Amino acid sequence: MPHIAQVRGACPHDCPDTCALVTTVVDGTATKVQGNAEHRHTGGVLCSKVSKYTERTYHADRVLQPLKRSGPKGSGQFTPVSWDEALSDIAQRLHQIAQRQPEAILPYSYAGTMGQVQGQSMDRRFFHQLGASLLDRTICASAGSEALAATYGGKLGMRMEFFAESRLILIWGSNSITSNLHFWRYAQEAKRQGARLVCIDPRKSETADKCHEHLQLLPGTDAALAFALMHELIVNDWLDHDYLARHTLGWEALKARALQWPPERAAQVCGLPVEQIRQLARDYGSSQPAAIRLNYGMQRVRGGGNAVRAIACLPALIGAWRHRAGGLLLSSSGVLPFDMAALQMPRLMGERRPRTLNMSSIGDVLLHPGDASFGPKVEAVVVYNSNPVAVAPESAKVAAGFAREDLFTVVLEHFLTDTADHADYVLPATTQLEHWDIHGSYGHTDVLLNRPAIAPAGQARSNARIFRDLAAQMAKLDPLFAASHFHDSDEALARQAVAHTAISFEELLERGFATIPLPEAPFASGGFATPSGKCEFDNPALAALGVSTLPDHLPNYEAPTPDYPLAMISPPARNFLNSTFTNVASLQRMEERPLLEIHPDDAAARGIADGDLLRVFNARGEHVCHASLNGRARQGVVAGLGIWWRKQGANGTNVNELTHQQLTDIGRGPCFYDCAVQVAKAL
Repeated sequence: MPHIAQVRGACPHDCPDTCALVTTVVDGTATKVQGNAEHRHTGGVLCSKVSKYTERTYHADRVLQPLKRSGPKGSGQFTPVSWDEALSDIAQRLHQIAQRQPEAILPYSYAGTMGQVQGQSMDRRFFHQLGASLLDRTICASAGSEALAATYGGKLGMRMEFFAESRLILIWGSNSITSNLHFWRYAQEAKRQGARLVCIDPRKSETADKCHEHLQLLPGTDAALAFALMHELIVNDWLDHDYLARHTLGWEALKARALQWPPERAAQVCGLPVEQIRQLARDYGSSQPAAIRLNYGMQRVRGGGNAVRAIACLPALIGAWRHRAGGLLLSSSGVLPFDMAALQMPRLMGERRPRTLNMSSIGDVLLHPGDASFGPKVEAVVVYNSNPVAVAPESAKVAAGFAREDLFTVVLEHFLTDTADHADYVLPATTQLEHWDIHGSYGHTDVLLNRPAIAPAGQARSNARIFRDLAAQMAKLDPLFAASHFHDSDEALARQAVAHTAISFEELLERGFATIPLPEAPFASGGFATPSGKCEFDNPALAALGVSTLPDHLPNYEAPTPDYPLAMISPPARNFLNSTFTNVASLQRMEERPLLEIHPDDAAARGIADGDLLRVFNARGEHVCHASLNGRARQGVVAGLGIWWRKQGANGTNVNELTHQQLTDIGRGPCFYDCAVQVAKAL
């Protein structure tokens, strides 16, 4: 008889849902990954991507042993080596650099796994002890996160489950069906109870298809729309004066700014009908409870932080926070109880204060020769949980930086990605089915435990073990790496994350998840996490950052010009998550090939038909892909669906060949959706 087991786990990917998983294992082989029906937010349902997780884990192209480069940088030519040889050489190379200048070493990681153990524990201890440069992890959410903190005091908001009771839901900058499926289930429940759903997005997304109304505004104009809504709330007196008086700071100043934005002005800026703006304001001012599900797409422009601040002010104007089904949710990760100091041990830096380098500027960072203001030239980079050659902006520069022969590069990976092709060493990492981890969420308010369901494939090792083993090699050269905190097992690290919190590790072992105890309506009586305890419309602390203390509308860096007349956004393809799933055959078949969505009128003006091969270009480069006239693009705006690996592109590029490295107003984030291009039929 076969031995069958079901193992509880958690989805590791960069999604607010953080689903609870159940993996069926037959005689040591994972045969199926399903949603855990006992977890209320997952409800037994997974997205199309993670439901194919066994296909990814057992992929024929998976890296299963350490590899050492044997060809030119970028060629993807490697020779298998032993773990001992790889780790010994890596330790020696890093030690040699650190002896001269530890800040010449840079870790590069993000959310390839959102787990606390495999994402930000032993790795941070290693680099803190080394004295390496710090990484400003900005590539996804920093503009919105810092803007939300400036307004509410942290990444805080509504609980996801209470959207089911809302009467009006604004889904703003989010394709929830693709990127927040389990929130969409709550929104659908509200819709069945009579709630009105409104989508605000430059693209006619799959979510827009299912909402009652779609406001298809121009990219980077969200703050203008928010101010126009405020204008109408004020002039029609759809306000909760008591809430404004008791629980907000800077109302008179915000009111004066909002009154400068009548709907007629915003309509011109946003490219929307005036009456559509007026009607939305009327609905928002007269529907209680009203809720906003804000997501990170709308903050990837020059004024993204200001736009988040403006939108985050709206619930306080109408007193939406009085209801548990009213308010706003961008991220709930500010309530996570994890003991980050215990996991990461920043104390290992001692008195050293290494420089911080921005991951969103990695192209310029790697090409910088070094000087007094920048510091030493980067001589080594260790990449894990990320694929910067594909996902970072202005990728021609990123690829050129990683192609430097004098840059020592180590990549922890499952596959030979664009970045791994440029490595000196590729180290095989475990997938989620093969290691311990512990997860929070930025969508719901539960903590989840991931147990290993199967043994690691081949010679794969977990990220935490790789850094633990690397520390053991470094200890032969530097005795400080022999300390006991470099010996903590993956399970021990998971336990440390919640050791001094209200979350019981024993409950996690038994159920796979536990709920953080929180109030149902967090700001019903104020109590914001700001210094004033109020929703801070006006935040004086922002002045020190050179940012307006009040929210404002900032136009995009790249307005359309005669040379580059089309605005380009690059949202994720429905069946991909950043660059993680682009080589999974079943998902690749669904997406077919790299596409650019273009409006029929823009296509006709260029002699382009559906399916034609296109050149999409600007001064930074050219990307070749196929035209899609599927009705989702508005006139003047194109959508390059991503993120394919560069080597999967027709000319060895992806959409990030066209994006730039300028940063957002708040949070130093990338401006992926602030990009002007021209499109022509490929000859």
